[in-house]
Amino acid sequence: MKKILLLAAVLLLVGIVLFFLLMPTRIESSLNTVVPHSPYAIRPPAAELHDSLFVADLHTDSLLWRRDLLQRSATGHADLPRLQAGNVALQVFSAVTKSPPGLNDVENAADADDITALAIVQRWPVATWSSLYERAAYQLEKLQDFSAASEGKLRLILTRADLQDLLLQREAGSDAVGAIYLIEGAHPLEGQLQNLDRLFAAGLRIVAFTHFFDNELGGSLHGTSKAGLTDFGRQVVDRADELGIIIDVAHASPRSVRDILALTQRPVILSHGGLKGACDTPRNLDDELMREIADAGGLVGIGFWASAVCDVSPAGIVASLRYAVDLLGVDHVALGSDFDGTVEVPFDAAELAILTQTMLEQGFSETEIRKIMGGNAREFFLRWLPGQR
Repeated sequence: MKKILLLAAVLLLVGIVLFFLLMPTRIESSLNTVVPHSPYAIRPPAAELHDSLFVADLHTDSLLWRRDLLQRSATGHADLPRLQAGNVALQVFSAVTKSPPGLNDVENAADADDITALAIVQRWPVATWSSLYERAAYQLEKLQDFSAASEGKLRLILTRADLQDLLLQREAGSDAVGAIYLIEGAHPLEGQLQNLDRLFAAGLRIVAFTHFFDNELGGSLHGTSKAGLTDFGRQVVDRADELGIIIDVAHASPRSVRDILALTQRPVILSHGGLKGACDTPRNLDDELMREIADAGGLVGIGFWASAVCDVSPAGIVASLRYAVDLLGVDHVALGSDFDGTVEVPFDAAELAILTQTMLEQGFSETEIRKIMGGNAREFFLRWLPGQR
């Protein structure tokens, strides 16, 4: 009997170990997918142009997953080797800290969360199991650790000077990638303004006010209230302006977006999304409001997935980029992939040259391509990042 019990205990232990080793990869593999396709054939003119670009992407959720981002993976969409293969010079890394069950673009309650289970399965620190602030701090720590271990290949960008140094390195032939840290929804502040200061001191440079549900700051585009900013949300706008934190209005309700635009003294970004006139889904804001964002000096990142662009193909993304340029002006359009954000995309970070080629085929000028693929993001951050640490 003792031998049977011992064997059962060993088998249980092995099963638990295998569960925690294999389940995170299986979960991500089912959520972050690429549309099956033959390898894209990039013609020499497009390849030459792409290799000369400063490429920037305003949104990836890669920090959410248990992967070594310094190693090329067959899972997900982005890691350092694939960013380098796609000639990405600047990547905004987002921290997702809460996600409601039954996630949808129309209406989500805030009283339940799937990230808790994911944090446990991926063996995040125990403190993250119950604290949204700790989840944000942990994902920032992951990014810092990846940067420290990268031998200068992944550089955390905190100031305009950091970005200028990266530009000099890239001009000298380096393939180093700059990384800017964003929280997707400001619920990790847990209703405490000092937590914004704490995260800023640690490296936070962009704050999105809401994600898929209403929170202490205000209404989400996908929440139940569709409300504007709360008093706390207004305080966060003021403090973000004082610190030099860039505000991201992706996922915010129209009322929240307009409240932010009326209060902030600085332009905002919409890190990832689409335009309703190009893709009429609940995920996208009305064209009029998108024009207000651009008219205030803002930058709009066009996504790569279905509810952002409807047609999940290089041609579909480029069609939305053309619509955005015609509506907002070429200086206000950027890439906002949402790589690794539980979406299906037509290519991963290593294959970004297909966008350059498709834009050439669709009659975009070289100037337009340079701005959209990263030039606009570069100029925006050179102006609006803090000047010093």
